[in-house]
Amino acid sequence: MTHVPPPFDPELSAALELIKDMISPGLALDELDAVRQGPAIQMLNELDLTLGGFFEVEDRSVPGPEGAPEISLLICRPAAPAPSGVGRPVIYHVHGGGMVLGNNRLGVEGPLAWAKELDAVVVSVEYRLAPEHPHPAPVEDVYAGLVWTSEHAGEIGGDPERIVIAGASAGGGLSAALALLTRDRKGPRPIGQLLMCPMLDDRNESPSTHQMAGLGVWDRTANETGWTALLGELRGGPDVPAYAAPARAEDLTGLPPAFLDVGSAETFRDEVVGYASRIWRAGGVAELHVWPGGFHGFDGFAPQAALSQAARAAQSAWLRRLLGD
Repeated sequence: MTHVPPPFDPELSAALELIKDMISPGLALDELDAVRQGPAIQMLNELDLTLGGFFEVEDRSVPGPEGAPEISLLICRPAAPAPSGVGRPVIYHVHGGGMVLGNNRLGVEGPLAWAKELDAVVVSVEYRLAPEHPHPAPVEDVYAGLVWTSEHAGEIGGDPERIVIAGASAGGGLSAALALLTRDRKGPRPIGQLLMCPMLDDRNESPSTHQMAGLGVWDRTANETGWTALLGELRGGPDVPAYAAPARAEDLTGLPPAFLDVGSAETFRDEVVGYASRIWRAGGVAELHVWPGGFHGFDGFAPQAALSQAARAAQSAWLRRLLGD
């Protein structure tokens, strides 16, 4: 079987050409230390998280899972008093990075933009990274952070009844896993899950994983690296739990409404489309966007592109409808 890749959007193809020396499609485990120390990660510490003074920014250490270290939450809340005196919506953000990279500042500019538009609080969780901390450490950290956020929402100006979980790539996969975990544990009940190009399936064998091999951002080689770091010898086998790889979940009932988006020219396309379809088959609510010619994370790498603007507008519009704004 041949695997002819779909074309990249012309504007995004030009952006890929500009970043090709910084971002390669693949990632090997022995390259992790260099990438973690690279300029892209170091630049995260220089972001203006206040957005020109709109937000008050705090890093707070909170209890982690039982027997595990504390976790760090980045809390960004509007500096102005809430107009009605009631709690604001909370966007609980889980960062990307293939399960092996990043911190709670990675990708947070998107949630901050939504929060400025919607007058919301952002809480971005830092979780332990694989391979040093394999499953279930990352998702348990993310769950512990959600429990703290729900219990202390009033303290940070938020409304515990209006928490939306959101993430891109690995953060999208962890957000989907979090929705499953908190449903099954009868924990905090998010009102929605915003899953951007989520990393859902450890099996790495869909047609889109083969089509995009060696192309774009995060190909099947990188994907194997990330999943193997998280799962070790379990990866691809019969015993992978849904809280590690949500595509393995047999029961998708009882989940909060979902927004899912993905590019047509990326590794995760087929698993994301399949996950949305299975939510519908389970009687759930999901909105799915497949952006034609989009590569993995295109709206972050090329935010001025027309397709990126359309994707960001769709995300904001879904949040507005969800929150009733």
